[in-house]
Amino acid sequence: MSTQLKQEQQQPSTTSRIDRYFQLTALGTSVRTELIAGFTTFLAMAYILFVNPNILGAAGMDTGAVFVATGLVAVVGSLTMGLLANYPIAIAPGMGLNAFFAYSVVIGMDISWQTALSGVLVSGLFFIVLTLSGIRETIVNAIPAPLKMAVAAGIGFFIAFIGLKNAGIVVANEATLVSLGSLGTGTTLLAVFGLVVSALLMARDVKGGIFIGMLLTAIVGMIFGLVPTPTAISDVVSMPPSMSSTFGQAFINFGDVFTLQMLVVILTFFFIDFFDTAGTLVAVARQAGIMKENKVPRASKALLADSTATVAGAIFGTSTATSYVESSAGVAAGGRTGLTAVFAGLFFGLALFFSPLLAVVTAPVTAPALIIVGVLMASALLDIDWKKIEIAVPAFLTIIMMPLTSSIATGIGLGFILYPLMMIAKGKTKEIHPIMYGMLVIFLAYFMFLPHA
Repeated sequence: MSTQLKQEQQQPSTTSRIDRYFQLTALGTSVRTELIAGFTTFLAMAYILFVNPNILGAAGMDTGAVFVATGLVAVVGSLTMGLLANYPIAIAPGMGLNAFFAYSVVIGMDISWQTALSGVLVSGLFFIVLTLSGIRETIVNAIPAPLKMAVAAGIGFFIAFIGLKNAGIVVANEATLVSLGSLGTGTTLLAVFGLVVSALLMARDVKGGIFIGMLLTAIVGMIFGLVPTPTAISDVVSMPPSMSSTFGQAFINFGDVFTLQMLVVILTFFFIDFFDTAGTLVAVARQAGIMKENKVPRASKALLADSTATVAGAIFGTSTATSYVESSAGVAAGGRTGLTAVFAGLFFGLALFFSPLLAVVTAPVTAPALIIVGVLMASALLDIDWKKIEIAVPAFLTIIMMPLTSSIATGIGLGFILYPLMMIAKGKTKEIHPIMYGMLVIFLAYFMFLPHA
């Protein structure tokens, strides 16, 4: 046997190297299965490519630049998650966090989107430091579970409310503040159609139901002349738009983040991302059968991937990135390793060349996705013990005040103030973590000195 042949036999193939790195055989999967799973995850998440620019566009940001930033964050985050943590979890700018960024921070608090991006950057760096230092467990354990669930549910109601407004289903009313809109309006009817179709697809467990619902809604909108119809290939495929208007803007107003107002904003970005990521890790790891002794292995690497994506997103020009629970769709399709996340990231990279479709995916087309995501997030209500008044009051006000004040921070602040007070009144001071007293002081100062926020 020749020396060259021996070397070829000793040299592992690319497939075997991939197998060993991602432990495909050990976890009972294959490259083909992971590819299908990655594409499934991409379809389940693809709506964010169009919803995120629509939401951040309300804050005055260039939608084309946000589209590219969204896709790049999904690429960077998903590849990092797959290669570093070997989890079948994809990452992209988070729903709820983008709404907080646009409607609460920029519009509600009258903070420039550049400064808001600086806040995202600081929260991401803070997340990285806490991940590397190991302090993250202390913080997550300090926040009582009912408040975590209330925050998740409240954001769900807030997102759904935005979707209903964008659809024209809920409109302003001088007498009652809000009321039912005109269901005879074409764009409103289109949004209602999209909501029904998306809900039916989700009920049938169709993979990527939200994205497919948006696609069908856009097609119906084009048929009835309610959304622009592409007339040339350039209206569908083109080179990605420039990110020059958003790239690096997080550094410009970096000095403006050191205020009480921005401290609350940064803490809100951090807490929401932290809990969202932790919850997704547990849910997907359990579904994939990866959990060992009720613990998530390599959790620190997964959190590091998530926080790294947030920092990258702030630099590119988008709101906080987070791990997507929609990754469970890929796991259901057989995904078990980080190769699923890698493939999902690569598909997001290809999607960058379809930015002209932003003109087609208008607010009535994306509104059903916001409402459906809100429904999914509201499921956290099940995990709150409503029979205990010391829990029910802060949880309820956390939830209801988010949509009523158009401020996620306000809801969180009221919850973090009322929870320790209610527990003290109930004689359960031993159940209050010292960190919660610090949060009580911070949010009291926030409401006292910044009543307009």
